[in-house]
Order: sequence, then structure tokens, then C-alpha cells
Amino acid sequence: MKINIPQLEKKIGYTFKNKNLLLQALIHSSYAYENQQSVDSDNETLEFLGDSVLGLIIADYLWSSYPDLSEGELSKLKSSAANTFSLFSFSKKIKLDKIILLGKGEEKSGGRKKKTILAGTFEAIVAAIYLDSGLEEARNFLLSFLKSLFSKIKAPVYSVNNYKSALQEYLQKEDLPAPVYKTITTSGPDHKKSFTVEVLFENKSLAKAKGNTIKNAEQKAAQKALKSFLGKKIKALTSDTFLQKKKT
Repeated sequence: MKINIPQLEKKIGYTFKNKNLLLQALIHSSYAYENQQSVDSDNETLEFLGDSVLGLIIADYLWSSYPDLSEGELSKLKSSAANTFSLFSFSKKIKLDKIILLGKGEEKSGGRKKKTILAGTFEAIVAAIYLDSGLEEARNFLLSFLKSLFSKIKAPVYSVNNYKSALQEYLQKEDLPAPVYKTITTSGPDHKKSFTVEVLFENKSLAKAKGNTIKNAEQKAAQKALKSFLGKKIKALTSDTFLQKKKT
């Protein structure tokens, strides 16, 4: 596959001085393995670096943007922004799924749709920008994604929580036992698994939900259970976090 570097740089909003860094960020290990004579390295080490750079930028953004939120709330927001689902959605916005270089086997198994591969590629892009021009340019690249993701928050009006934690906290306040999560079914091919999870309270079903991972299905099940308790008092933020108006 021939990559249109100028077109990609336009989507990213950044022009690389070292084009090889951008190219490396797009090379999946499966492609590098199948093309060892022409490819020196894949994007795994860039992904490793990008994870840390991304974490620092998100933490700095949240700390400066929402000074009224607690450490716990900031941690939950950071986790929601840096998780696979969010990074996957970021990657789709700049169409990394169309241009990532995959091996033939990975291509056949649906690699372009795998959230982990695309999230990792996005992290590699962040690292490539960081290595090419430093932290400020990497921050500039991420800023639009973060502003869009967190545009619903109006601190200190809202508090932030994730569904599983909130459900457990709600039951604890009522002096009730903690909920139990049970995986009921697993279906689909390896690259597109679907899990159905049920959340139980004292052996009574509160809700069931499907997700692409067990963790995701658990959060969705907890979300359904919470809505039955709290109704319209919660406002979805990401796949696993929500906003709730603070009591005045």
C-alpha cells in the first residue's frame, strides 16, 4: 500500500520533519515480519512511548481545565480518555484504519477493525510527533480530541464516575451487598468477539448487556442498572464514565 504522506499530515494537522517517524508509526508488527528485507522496525516501541506521552498530556489538560474536580474524578477522566475505546475513536477520526500497514494474515483476520491495533497506532502517532518536535506539538495534536471528548463537563456542576464504581457505591450507601457480574455468552470470531454480561444483586438480575470486551459489557450492564435506580440524573460521557449533577 502506498501512503499519501501529505494527505495524512493534513488530517493530523502536523507536518513531519522526519517522514520516517510517521511511516514507522503506521507499520504494524505483522507487516514488519512479512517484509523484513525492506522494513527495519515496527511501531511497537513508538506505541510504548506514546502511551506515556499521552498520559502526561491528558493529565496536564485535565488538571488545568478542571481545577474543581477531585483527584479521584480526574483519575477516572484520565482513564476514560486513554482507554482503548477512546483512542480507537480518535484513530477513526483521522482514518488510520485506512492507511495502517498490516501483514496479509492480519489483514485477512480483520485487523483494520481491531480496536487494540488502531488504538496502539494512535499512540505511535503521538510518540512520532513528540520525537519529531517535542511535547508542545504532541499536545497541540491531541488538544482537539480532548476538547471534543470533554466538552460536556461543566465543573463544579457535575461529578464524574464510572458505572461499575457508581453502582457499587450506590448499593453500599443503602447498606446492601456488592453487585456480582457474570459472563453469560461469548460469540463471534476472534477479531470481533461479543460478550453478554449479567449484573446480579442477591442472585437477582439487575441488567444484561453486550460489549466487545467483558469489561465493556460489565460497564454497560452497570449503566443499565444505574439508570433503573437514578433515572435521568446521569449523563453519559464516554463508554464507561458519566456525569452526575452535584447536590447543592
